[in-house]
Amino acid sequence: MADTIPAITVWQPWATLIALKLKPWEFRKWPAPKSLVGRRLAIHAGARPMKKDELKELLLMLRKEGEMGTGLEVEPSIELLERCLAGLALPLSHIVCTVRLGTPILASQLPARYVDSDRINHQMFAWPMEEVRALEPPVPATGAQGFWNWKGADAHG
Repeated sequence: MADTIPAITVWQPWATLIALKLKPWEFRKWPAPKSLVGRRLAIHAGARPMKKDELKELLLMLRKEGEMGTGLEVEPSIELLERCLAGLALPLSHIVCTVRLGTPILASQLPARYVDSDRINHQMFAWPMEEVRALEPPVPATGAQGFWNWKGADAHG
């Protein structure tokens, strides 16, 4: 259908970090389907609320010099995460942006600064988030696991 594009659900704050061009890679345990490489995808912010402990841990990682990289643009990401801890609500169950999916590689092939978690290992795949187009305002949508089709893409994609 011409008015649908593939979508994938990402938890907050990661979805908004992608939409703001502060997170250039998405990490998954599985490779993206080759048929989607080079295509536009919708990034859906899942319904799962942000967890303060996770926000604090990420802030700590961003502030430590010489530690494992986060893959994020440091200063603007710190600013956003501090605002989230202070009560900023990021959209949940919304499409926040569209991206063009670049060619995924193994996370082990990335420079350390791009590895966003100590859970990332040589078996993880790094998916480049290219040509990001934030949606203003974000569009409500019910997500799903894996890839799913987002309807209404013609108006927003």
